Parts: sequence; C-alpha cells; structure tokens
Amino acid sequence: MVGDFREFLSTMKSKLSEFWTIYKTNTFGMIGLFMLMIFVLLAVLADFIAPYGEWEMLVGRPFEPPSIRHLFGTDELGRDVFSLVIYGTRVSLVIGITAALLSTIIGGVVGLIAGYFGGIVDDVLMRITEAFLVVPAIVLMIILAAILGPSFINMIIVIAIVTWSPIARVIRSQVLVVKELPYVEAAKAVGCSDFYIIFKHILPNVTPLLFANMILQVSNAILAEAALSFLGLGDPHHTSWGMILHYAHGSGALAAGYWWYVLPPGICILLLVLAFVFIGYALDEIVNPRLRRR
Repeated sequence: MVGDFREFLSTMKSKLSEFWTIYKTNTFGMIGLFMLMIFVLLAVLADFIAPYGEWEMLVGRPFEPPSIRHLFGTDELGRDVFSLVIYGTRVSLVIGITAALLSTIIGGVVGLIAGYFGGIVDDVLMRITEAFLVVPAIVLMIILAAILGPSFINMIIVIAIVTWSPIARVIRSQVLVVKELPYVEAAKAVGCSDFYIIFKHILPNVTPLLFANMILQVSNAILAEAALSFLGLGDPHHTSWGMILHYAHGSGALAAGYWWYVLPPGICILLLVLAFVFIGYALDEIVNPRLRRR
C-alpha cells in the first residue's frame, strides 16, 4: 500500500515536472500566470492592502477625483474606489473560478456519458445540449438570474447552467475517439464494467482537455458575472467589479465625466480575462502537441 502511494507520488511529480517544463517555455502562458498571481494576491491580501473598508463611506467628498489619498477617487457615497476595486477582486475571482468549475463538471459528465454510451442516450443529451447552444447565453442568464434572485450562489448556478454546453460537445467528440482505442476495446472484451472503463481509461485521456477548457471558461464566467451585475442582477451584499460598474452607471458617473469610477474596474476585468486567456492558450499547446510543433 505504501509502495503504491509512493509510486503514485513519483508519477505525479514526474508529470508536473514535465508539465512545467513545457509551460514555462510559453511566453503568453507565463505572462498570464504572472498577471493571475497579482490578482490572487490582491484578493487574499485585500484586508491589508485596501486603505479603507469595503463598506466604509464618506472617507472623502462624493466623486472626488484621484489624488494621493484616494488613488482612484471616490464614488457617489464618498467611498474609496481603489479599496472597492481591491475587494471586488475576491468576488470576481471566486465566482469566475467556481462557476467555471461547476460548468466543466456538468459539461464533462454529459460529454462522457453521451460519447461513451451513444445511441438514444447520446441523441437525448446532445439535443438538450444543442438547445442550450441555440438560445443566446446572455438572454438565458438574465431570465434565470431574474427568477432565482440576486444572490452570490445563484450567480454561480446561473452561469454554470448556461455555459456547460460547449464543453459537453468538445468532450463528447474526444470520447468518441478514445473509446475506439485498442486498450479500451480490450477492457470491454475481458468484461470490465462501464463505470471502470470510463473512470480508468476514458476520463484520464480527456482530463487535460477538460482542464484547458475550464481555464478558458473562467474568463467567460468573469465576463458573465460582470454583465449580470452591471444589469442589476448581481448580489448587492458583495462588491464585485460588475457591481461597481452598475453603481457608476446608476449614479451617472460616465455621463458626468467621472472616468475614475468606471475605468479601474473595467480595466481589471479586461486584464483578468486576458490572464486566463493567455493561460488557456498555453494549456492548449500542452494538450495538443501539434500546436507546439508549429
């Protein structure tokens, strides 16, 4: 038992070492990882970095322009925008990563089952998948968010429910290829159960693809959260970049020329999305060796 565990640790260490050797040669991947680490540090150390509390009001005059005391100025309630942006990093990151993880799990399970079993199971699951693909994502998210109500958890559920379908199609296509491999056919011939084959032979082969798609899905989830919060469907009890933009729009900041209330959260959304896109690009090269040879 101890020997098997040591062998497992050795194998994992070897795979991680190989992964890092390939990953660190990708310039975009390293840039994305560096950008992501900055945002993670901001989220973790927000209580120590932010000069003011998340709900601390009247720390300055309403709509005070940027200064040494308030780097990003203040909002309509006299709150420090710099502090709001730092605290907003937590919510945007947590919702983005959690929603992407849940979406990947749903899409991965549907893709695995549809691709492996085929037949009527595949037809039913793919018709459901196509139904989600046909309906515009933002419209469906708005409807679901309005029905479920503004909540941190509901936001994650809504984004996951709407965004799983592309992952299901990708995984199903890969499963259709993997299940025809000789060792999978051999496992079926010796009487291995479907559960064993899926988790022992199929899933390990599609896991890198699942992980790469999840990373890219995080950027979509962050944009979706920002869009829903901007439309007023976010959780007002949590500060996110989308909620900051919502309050800025509601107070007429952009029309009045208070650019410092709008640009910082917008730029943060852009940079965080780019970070995950760059990381996803690097992972795509690792998953698809043909891309590395180009």
